[in-house]
Amino acid sequence: MKVEDILRKKTARVATVRMNETVAIAAQLMRASNISALVVKDVVHTEGNTAVGMFTERDVVRAIADHGAAGVNLKISQLISVQQLVSCTSTDTLEHVRHLMNTRHIRHLPVIDNYSLIGVISIRDISTAFDDAATAPARSVA
Repeated sequence: MKVEDILRKKTARVATVRMNETVAIAAQLMRASNISALVVKDVVHTEGNTAVGMFTERDVVRAIADHGAAGVNLKISQLISVQQLVSCTSTDTLEHVRHLMNTRHIRHLPVIDNYSLIGVISIRDISTAFDDAATAPARSVA
């Protein structure tokens, strides 16, 4: 099974936040969309809307734990490292993506094809796909 198989079942909308937004704005976006991660885009320092990282609920907690209430006023750019974006492509296998997530200790990966952000895949998406595949033979026998 491949990443594209999961993306076909998900909404096409990808929730993003700009690097110059605050932790408070990011938290509000996550709450409004009922999600736990946003793709961070850099629209100032790059041509176009380039994905440069992920901002998650864990980052919100770290900002507040490290900076107190003032943490919500920090810019996303102050909290994330944009050294090397970890991503996958739609043609990657779920086994490869699961291994990548486990070794990098991450739960969300942007899916980038031909330099374009086309989706986000989570460890939950992968787990559900493996569970569905495992129970499919049992359902077809019944």
